[in-house]
Amino acid sequence: MDLTTFVGIIAGITLVGAAIQMGGSVRSFIDIPSVMITIGGTMAATLINFRIDDIKNVLRVTKVAFTRRPPQLAAVIMQIISLAELARREGLLALDNSLDKVKDDFLRHGLQLVVDGVDATVIREILETDLDAIEERHRMGRKLFDQMALFSPAFGMIGTLIGLIQMLRNINNPSAIGPGMAVALVTTFYGALLAYLIFIPISGKLGVQASEEALEKQILIEGILAIQSGDNPRIVEEKLKAFLPPATRAKVAYKKGAQATATGAAGAGGAGAKETAGAKT
Repeated sequence: MDLTTFVGIIAGITLVGAAIQMGGSVRSFIDIPSVMITIGGTMAATLINFRIDDIKNVLRVTKVAFTRRPPQLAAVIMQIISLAELARREGLLALDNSLDKVKDDFLRHGLQLVVDGVDATVIREILETDLDAIEERHRMGRKLFDQMALFSPAFGMIGTLIGLIQMLRNINNPSAIGPGMAVALVTTFYGALLAYLIFIPISGKLGVQASEEALEKQILIEGILAIQSGDNPRIVEEKLKAFLPPATRAKVAYKKGAQATATGAAGAGGAGAKETAGAKT
C-alpha cells in the first residue's frame, strides 16, 4: 500500500481545517448549495466529456493510486537472470516448465513467445505494442483526473457568480452583503481545494506509477530478448543493470547456480507488476 497518498491527503485536509479553525468557525465554510454546484457540476461535466466505460474505471484507477507499490526492479532483474541461466543450461524449451511460476503476465507472455520460437524482431514488436496499449490506458486514467481538475475550479467560479447575483439583489440591505459574499466565495474555495489537493496530485501519482511500470516493462522486454539470444547470464545482468540508478545496482549480483535466490525474487517482481491504471478495457 502506498501510504504517501493517504498521508498527503489527510495532512492537507487537516492543515487546511486547522487554519480555518484558528481564524474562525469551520461551520462558515460548510454550504450545501456550494457543494452541489462544485461537486455536482464537476461530475456532470466529466460524464459529458468521457464515455461510460471510462467513468467505470475511475474507482479502479483511484484504487491503484492508493495501493500500488513501486516495482522491485532489482528482484525483476534477478528473476530474468535466473531464467537466462536455466535457458542457457537446459535450452529454451526448458522455460516452458517454468512459465507457471512466473506471476507477471507480461513476462510470461514474452517467454511463451520465446518458447514458441517466434523471431526476435516479432517478439519486440508484439511486446512494445502491448506496452503502448498499457501506457494508453494509463494516459486515459490520468486524463480523467486532469479534466476534473479543470472542471472543479470552473464550477467553483460559476457558484461564486450565482452567489454574487443573489447578493446583488439584496444590495439595499448592507448587512446582507458581507455574509452573502462569504457564501459566494465558498464555492471557489471548494473548487480549488478539490483540484489542487485531490485531482491534480492523484493524476501526478498515476503519472509517476505509469513511468515506473513502463521502465519495468522495458527491462522485461530487453531481458526476454537477451534470453532468446542465448546471452550469458552475466551479460544479461550487465545489460539490465544499466536501467537502474547506481545506488540500486549493488542489489543485483549474479551467482552461478543461484536458482533459489532468483526464484524468491520472482515473487517480489511479480507483485509489483500490476497495471498502474488498473484499467484493462
